[in-house]
Parts: sequence; structure tokens; C-alpha cells
Amino acid sequence: MAMEVQPIDIGIDVGKNELTLARSDLEGIRSIDNTPSAISAWLRSLPGPARLAVEATGIFHVELIERAHRAGHTVYVIDGYRLNRYREGIGGRAKTDPGDARLLLRYLQREANDLRPWSPPPKGYRALQQLLLRRARLVQAKTRLDQSLRGLPQLGPSRRSLIRHLDQLDQILIRRMRKVLLGQQWKEHARRLQAVEGIGEITAAALVMAFHRGRFTGADAFIAFLGLDVRVRESGSYRGRRKLTKKGAPELRRLLYMAAMAARRSSTWEGFYRRHRDRGLSRIQSLVALARKLARIAFALLKNGSEYQPRIRQEGCIAT
Repeated sequence: MAMEVQPIDIGIDVGKNELTLARSDLEGIRSIDNTPSAISAWLRSLPGPARLAVEATGIFHVELIERAHRAGHTVYVIDGYRLNRYREGIGGRAKTDPGDARLLLRYLQREANDLRPWSPPPKGYRALQQLLLRRARLVQAKTRLDQSLRGLPQLGPSRRSLIRHLDQLDQILIRRMRKVLLGQQWKEHARRLQAVEGIGEITAAALVMAFHRGRFTGADAFIAFLGLDVRVRESGSYRGRRKLTKKGAPELRRLLYMAAMAARRSSTWEGFYRRHRDRGLSRIQSLVALARKLARIAFALLKNGSEYQPRIRQEGCIAT
């Protein structure tokens, strides 16, 4: 009978220029350059199947996990917030690259049964994600520049010219988003979402992108993916303050929050927002509740391939 080969467990701390490695089959810490050639050479050097735990770090971990997945290794992408809480839970005090690599290795070895392996997203997901993130930075920069330069009247013509140029860049990014939606045959999906009060073109594209990231078991899983689910802290008679988990992409939550701000002024959602305010919720909490409701509707429309019916939805809100 052939002996079962045990996979090597590896914790990898990701930096912009370097990957720090802690392996279950070797003593000490090693590091390699965070470049495609160095990553490929290292993956080829592994003696057998491996399980990799990698902390999500914006874009710097993407090359590693994609190449590792193609090479047949099992990859787990660990949320940074979860890893920090794990460090606190075991009494960790220092945060260093070698320490994080060891922590990821320990987390993988003890929690692997409860982790979901990473799988590549659809091609359109990655393209839309990059466009949305770049547009978010562009809009943020435009707002800051406009506010800062307004205090210098002598720069008025230059400021207006700069803002017009940034607006042109914004339109270029939006056109590229439309092209991705069309190429992935997601344009019709986005169109249906835009019928929902408050959901505009950019938010619709972001929701379609999120929906196609994976096979969600239901609306609750979709809400959790967006980071709009609530963390509950209760023990005995203690009732802690409930907060959003805020996992997933912050830009998606920001877009949905802005959508809720627009939707609350509509006749369809004004009552929903007002009832939450009357219950004692703050303005922000009420808008978050509305953002979560919009996300649930978007999921239902995309899941069922149905058209939005505002009157039916408005009547249903009375009981919620």
C-alpha cells in the first residue's frame, strides 16, 4: 500500500519586494524576492504538494497565489483582521515579517479544517476590481485637490483645467468598465440592478463583480462577503455593541453606503429609513441597514434573473 504523502504547510508573509517563508518541514525562516521569476523557481523547488497560508495584502500577494494555484498547491488567503485577532488571542505582542510568517503557519496547521481554499476569480472580476479601485483613488484625489486648491483664487483657471482632466480620466475608466461588462456578458445584469433606487452605474458594476466572485449559498453569504454582516458580542447578561465585520473590499461598502444615501430620498425607501431612525438607530446605522437591504435585493435579482418591481418591494418593506 502506498504511503499517503503529507502536504507541506507554509506560512508566507507578503511584502512589496520580498516574501518571508516559514515551512513545516524546515527550521528557520527564509525569504525570496516577490517577483514572477523568483516565485516560479521557488514553487518548482518544493518537494511535493503544499498548503500555503498567505495574508491578503492588496495586490502584492496576487502573483504568488495565482502561480501557486496553477502549480497544484492549495492556497488559503487569510484576512488581515482575522490574523491580527489570532495574534492577540495567543498572546503575541510583536509584529514582524518572520513573526507573521510563523503565525500564518501556526494558523494554517490548527485551523485548516475551517478554512476555504482560494480559487481564481473570473477574468472579468479581476479586470473590474482593478478599474474600480483605480477609479476610487482618482475620485478621492480629485476631491482632495479641488478642496485644497479652492483656497487659492489665483489658481482658479488651473484648478478647473485640472479637474476637467481628471473628469476625463474618470470617463475613460467608466468606459473600460462598460467594455468589461459587455465582454463578460454581464451588461444585462448591471442594467437590472440600475432599476433599483440609489444604485447607479458604478455600484451596479461593483455588485455584479462581487456576485460573480463565487457560488454564494444565499444572501447572507453574499452580505458577509461584502463585510456588511454584524459581529455580535454577548456573554451572560453582557450585550456588547454590534459592529460590522467590514471584511471584503471597502470600496464596495462605500458605494453601497452612497447608494443608500440616494435611495433614502426616494418614496420607495423613505419609510424604511425613517422606521430605523424611529427605533433609535443613528443616521449612519440606518443608512447601513438600507445599504444591506439594497445588497440583498441585488443578490436576489442576479440569482433569479428577475426584474426589479419597486411597488412590490415597497409593500414588502412595511413588514421588515
